Amino acid sequence: MASHRRPKQPSRARVTVLTTAAAAAVAISAQAANAAPSAKPSKNEVKSKVDALYEQAEQATEKYNGAKEKQEKLQKEISGIQDNVARGQQELNKLRDSLGSLAAGQYRSGGLDPSLQLFLSADPDDYLDKASTLDQLSGQQVDALKKIQDKQRELAQERAEATEKLEDLASTRTELGKKKKEVQSKLAEAQKLLNSLTAKEKAALAAEQSRASRASERSVINSNTPAASGRAGAAFSAAQSKIGSPYVYGATGPSSFDCSGLTSWAYAQAGVSIPRTSQAQANAGTRIYSQSQLQVGDLVLFYGDLHHVGLYAGNGQVLHAPRTGTVVRYESISNMPFQFGVRI
Repeated sequence: MASHRRPKQPSRARVTVLTTAAAAAVAISAQAANAAPSAKPSKNEVKSKVDALYEQAEQATEKYNGAKEKQEKLQKEISGIQDNVARGQQELNKLRDSLGSLAAGQYRSGGLDPSLQLFLSADPDDYLDKASTLDQLSGQQVDALKKIQDKQRELAQERAEATEKLEDLASTRTELGKKKKEVQSKLAEAQKLLNSLTAKEKAALAAEQSRASRASERSVINSNTPAASGRAGAAFSAAQSKIGSPYVYGATGPSSFDCSGLTSWAYAQAGVSIPRTSQAQANAGTRIYSQSQLQVGDLVLFYGDLHHVGLYAGNGQVLHAPRTGTVVRYESISNMPFQFGVRI
């Protein structure tokens, strides 16, 4: 007779584990179902974040501009040194040729002076250091050897200087690349945030900026501030002619500008050369710490690290290239943390 066994029952421990796991799964599912979706940032929140990113991008832009200016300066200096070295080498070759001619003449006239023979097969620096040999040379030979020695030392110094500047140039190019990537990263992040806005929100932001710009322009037109004269006036007029030109980081005109690119270009049109970066422009003239003392055409520096600059337009307004996505325009000086003005 076949035996009938009862099926093996699961242990209490196993039942407890399975029950607990099932309960946890149900709880997690319920939480996920009831969790509120993450709130989309408002238009003003996006604007605030974008403005902060644009400010960071401009900080990096001014450092990029400084590295670019240094690179260009180093390239010119290196080119000059290399030209000097090439000319110096030609002079050295001529001196050696003349000494060789002198030796040939001595040989034809009765044999080569042993001391000169020694020189022609050795380093003149080492040779001239041996004072005893000088007595064996003619005055003409001594002069020739000293000229060769001086030229060799000069060339060695210039070559060492060129090597040092080439190393500095390589480091500067690396820094330039880093700052360029930093600027591009901040701008891309800002654009991503702007792309999250609806068409209606984007239009509202653009309208706000347009109203503020028109209000600033009216303020300048209705200003009782005396018109600028001289070179400051010429620089300001040049900048006014570029109202509406787009902001492009690293640009110095004539069709697009960044902040210091606009001010340096404007003063260049007035026949005045000022530094490229906003930080350097801060030291280009007399500082004016009171806004009430500012005159049209004065440079106006903003932010603690002086990474933004514009031209004073009168009546509390500044003419500047604000940031990516904008154009050269008027804006209230109170919209940014004023530091001081600079009278060129």
